[in-house]
Amino acid sequence: MTSSPAALHVERPGRSATALESLSLGVGAVAFVLTALVALPVFGFQDAPISGPGSIGQYAAIASAVVAVLAFIAGRYVIRERGEKVTFLEVTDVAALAFAHAVIALLGWTLLADILERGFIGATVFAFPLLILSGAAAAVTAYVVFFSATHMDLSLLATVLAVFLIFGVMASMLTSSDPKWWEENLSALGMTDDLSAMAFNLTLIVAGFMVTILVRYATKTPSIRNAPGIVWVRTLLVIVGVFLGCVGVFPVDEFFLVHNSVATGMAVAFTAIVIGLRWWVPRMPRGFLLLGYLFVAVVVLVGIFFATGYYTLTAVELVAGILVFSWIVLFIRAAAAVESDAGADDAAQAAALDRAAAAAGA
Repeated sequence: MTSSPAALHVERPGRSATALESLSLGVGAVAFVLTALVALPVFGFQDAPISGPGSIGQYAAIASAVVAVLAFIAGRYVIRERGEKVTFLEVTDVAALAFAHAVIALLGWTLLADILERGFIGATVFAFPLLILSGAAAAVTAYVVFFSATHMDLSLLATVLAVFLIFGVMASMLTSSDPKWWEENLSALGMTDDLSAMAFNLTLIVAGFMVTILVRYATKTPSIRNAPGIVWVRTLLVIVGVFLGCVGVFPVDEFFLVHNSVATGMAVAFTAIVIGLRWWVPRMPRGFLLLGYLFVAVVVLVGIFFATGYYTLTAVELVAGILVFSWIVLFIRAAAAVESDAGADDAAQAAALDRAAAAAGA
């Protein structure tokens, strides 16, 4: 397994891979039974539609979201050392990650139910299969989330961030009360008073917090934290995360100046990191550095297209947003790779010293 920071480390004494797998299966089984039992009074052992209000899709999605929160908290508790102090930052980290897993479960099962509804138009789910299917959805969610919590490392954390962002923004797009939101800008998704706007803004806030979590852990690995410019990298990435959250806290229709300032500041901070990373963290892969330059060039190009009237602001924001957060995810994975290579180098050096000592002794 790749090395990970202390707060994400999962190689706990007495917690073998077999034991964790058994616990994951057990958590899934408990979720299956409880969700199926709760479905009895909820549906009264009656048939239900596949999606929509009062459907199995709605119930399975909500139940899976609740299960995801509980399973993630349980997973993080299981791998803790006895007597280990709980810090405020760890509590907020677990809360944010548990919420992210819950949102992914909620939106994922809702989307699947909607797709199935379109494939089985007018169909209903009979009472007994309803119990089994809803329980199965919760069981799968519990197993996956518990496994995620007990095996969390930088690469997995980056993947969770990416999936959370995609699901949250896509859900806001699909449920927006204004079908022409895209004619204004991406931030228009957060301007209305409906559930879609709340989901969009909350997604940005939690995603911003998750970026700061990733930054703290990624820049604490031994091979990264000693880099000459790590303070600049950490500071600018935290600024990106904080400004992303502020974009959600300050909707553009109510806080136009603040909203645009933090959005612009986020782009400036990203550009500064990409340009300075070559000197600040020399061990970063050359291919990753070149990719960062390419991303910045593309962002500048689409900005020029917008200025000349060729692109809409929504297109520019989508392209820039995708590239920025793709880069962040790739940065986390690159940092994990650098740490893994450093560990392999240390192991190789230790083996070489052992062989030299053995040869000298002979």
